[in-house]
This record gives sequence, structure tokens and C-alpha cells, in this order.
Amino acid sequence: MQTASALRTIAFLGDYLPRKCGIATFTSDLLTAITTAYPENKCFAVPVNDIAAGYEYPDVVRFEIGEQDLSSYQRAADFLNISNADIICLQHEFGIFGGPAGSHILALLHELKRPVVTTLHTVLSAPNAEQRRVMQELIAHSTRLVFMSDRGRQMLQEIYKAPPAKIDLIPHGIPDIPFVDPNYYKDQFGVEGRVVLLTFGLLSPNKGIEHVLNALPAILAEFPNVVYIILGATHPNEVREQGEVYRLSLGRLAKKNNVQKNVIFHNRFVELEQLKEFIGAADLYITPYLNEAQITSGTLAYTFGAGKAVVSTPYWHAAELLAEERGVLVPFGDAGAIARELISLLRDDTRRHAMRKYVYKL
Repeated sequence: MQTASALRTIAFLGDYLPRKCGIATFTSDLLTAITTAYPENKCFAVPVNDIAAGYEYPDVVRFEIGEQDLSSYQRAADFLNISNADIICLQHEFGIFGGPAGSHILALLHELKRPVVTTLHTVLSAPNAEQRRVMQELIAHSTRLVFMSDRGRQMLQEIYKAPPAKIDLIPHGIPDIPFVDPNYYKDQFGVEGRVVLLTFGLLSPNKGIEHVLNALPAILAEFPNVVYIILGATHPNEVREQGEVYRLSLGRLAKKNNVQKNVIFHNRFVELEQLKEFIGAADLYITPYLNEAQITSGTLAYTFGAGKAVVSTPYWHAAELLAEERGVLVPFGDAGAIARELISLLRDDTRRHAMRKYVYKL
């Protein structure tokens, strides 16, 4: 592979903003970070569209792929081969590419004549035959493989027999958020003087937010000034398949539990600058996700990096990042445990603030 100084043009392949998904945010942030740090480099994006109309992309997007259109992957390979890109930076998650197990991306890789660095956002511990085939071909066609957690690196070697020399561990990036008193941000959200719990990200049933709502009555009995902010639009895929059923069910549950006055829904996808303000206003962050096999979480990385105390279920990324008392882990779907740990942290300011020191050690 060329040295870093020789890499002048980088093509980023994956979802891209304004598409609303975690991969789009990650790809856009990575491209922006590299162009900021290395202004002499040229970067462009080749996103995957999940809707026929596409999106109103910025000028940095040079070619678009139709998710289910196999021929568009082949045309994208032709485009990348004749472009002046020195390297292709591929963001991989099974669900963003068309074909069985996202296999359409292989049609592009088979024709590509440029080196590929693949960031793996998902690794399956029990893949079916098609998922294993796709992953093994992806490994074979990638010059380097990037993981954001050590668990993912180990799984890639043990389950998929990836060569260790191909794998690089690069922790999930975080925005630059100053360590300031949360009260500095609270007035702009109408929660001044309140203790703010926060969960953010695209909503879908695997987020487990209902378990926090079930924990709130016990929390409010001792800390009536607590407010729980749920920030994020419903995931576009969830909207297409089920509409707003999940969000509406959360609203009904809050009312049933008589905590609706202490729950604030912000039903929108916010840009990074405002997201940083929401994170800044939080006293405690909660990720009550229900899927253990989540190898990375951008929301967790963002808030942990901002020095927030975190209560989380033990999905893979959280179990690794919050180990050794860097945060608090609770069992999946256990509202009682969520209530007990949040109450403990709210009682003990010293314990909560002590978690911030771990940010400097990683």
C-alpha cells in the first residue's frame, strides 16, 4: 500500500448525510475529519441510496449507488477505477447493501482495481452460510480491515479466520465537547434546574427505551426533578415498515406510568453542533439497547468521550468500553436494575463525577 504522504485522493463508500442513519453520520464525519486534518488531500463520497429519489447530497458526492440495483454497483466500480482515487474507504454493515446478506457490494469489489480499507461496523457471531461467504470475500478483497473494538477484532480472527496482520484497531471517533457544567446548556432546552437523563439516536424497538420509562416511577419517587430526554427521529426503515408505532407506544407507556411530565421527546434528527449541546446538558446518559451483538455504538462513544456517567446494558461495545467501573452495566430489559443504578448515581455525585477521569486514560 502507498504511504500516507502519497495518498492524495480518497473515495468514501457507504451511506452519507443527509440520509438519516448511523453509517451516514460516521462516513460524513470521517470524510470531514480527514479533509480538515489533511487539507492537501482530496476526498469524495459514493453513497448508497435506499430510496429511488435519492437525497440532496452535498457536492462532495460524485456517484450514487441504488441499494437493490446490482448493475449500479458494477457502474460504481467502473467509476472508481477511472477516478483518481488512491484508496477506497468502505464502511460495511450488512443492512446497507442490496442482495442476500448485502452481497451486491461484492460485485463492486470483484471489479475494483484500487486498494480497499474496510471499516466493519458489524460482526456476526453466528453467521449463516451466505453471511459467512460475504464476510470472507470482503476480507479477501480488503487490503486493511478496521475495527473500533477489541471484541470485533478477536471475532474476526476466530470466526472468519481473518489474517491478524490485516486488522487495525481504531477506537470510534468523538466530537470535541468541552467539559463544562451541564447547567450551562440546560436553559436552552427548558430544563434548567432539572437533573437530565438522556438517550439519543434513531428510534426502533431494539433501543429498549420502554425499560427506562418503567424505571422512572421509582427514580422520581426520590428525585422528582429528574427529566428524561429522548432525542432522535424514528429510524427511516422502521417508519417505512411500521410507521410511528414504537414512538407512540413509548408515549402511551409514559402516560400509563404517570411520568409524562418528566419525559421530553425531541422527534428529530439533529446536526452535530446541536447534538453536542444536548450531550452537554445531560447529567447521565443511558443506552438500554436490547441487542447484545452491537459491536460499536457512536452514541455511547460520543457521550463517554464527553465525560458523562453512563448506565448501559452490556451489549458488546458497552461491555468493553465501560469495563473496570468506567460506567455502569445493567442486565438487558431489567427496569429494576436501571432504577437502582440511576438512583445510586444520583445519590452519589462523587461516584458519578469520578467516571470522567477514565476519559483521559483511554
